[in-house]
Amino acid sequence: MLHGSETWPVRKENVVALQRAEMRMVRWMCGTKLKDRLPSKELRERLGIDDIALVLQQNRMRWYGHMLRKEDNDWVKKCMEYEVEGPRPKRTWREVVKEEDCQARKLNTEDAMDRSKWRKLIKDVR
Repeated sequence: MLHGSETWPVRKENVVALQRAEMRMVRWMCGTKLKDRLPSKELRERLGIDDIALVLQQNRMRWYGHMLRKEDNDWVKKCMEYEVEGPRPKRTWREVVKEEDCQARKLNTEDAMDRSKWRKLIKDVR
């Protein structure tokens, strides 16, 4: 369900739609119905999975750290920093990562240079 999600510039309505779909699947796997009124957190704990919004954020942060550690002349890094002329999308991936993910976890680009530290920082927040 999250294939390639590290590069999605998601909006709140996208996250809500993914959470609904995820919870339908979780309820189906647990064999419960919506009318059973069991909390989502409890069902996710039964299966040992995290909230999809957290997983999306971790995927974006993992990819962002990977991009920051690349050489400056790498074509993938150049694509990340490329500014498109003309009308631009409402939100870019880079804006989502910097404004939401990095600020929420109080991370900076220097943290990403140490791979093991970066992985620990993006996995620890729950």
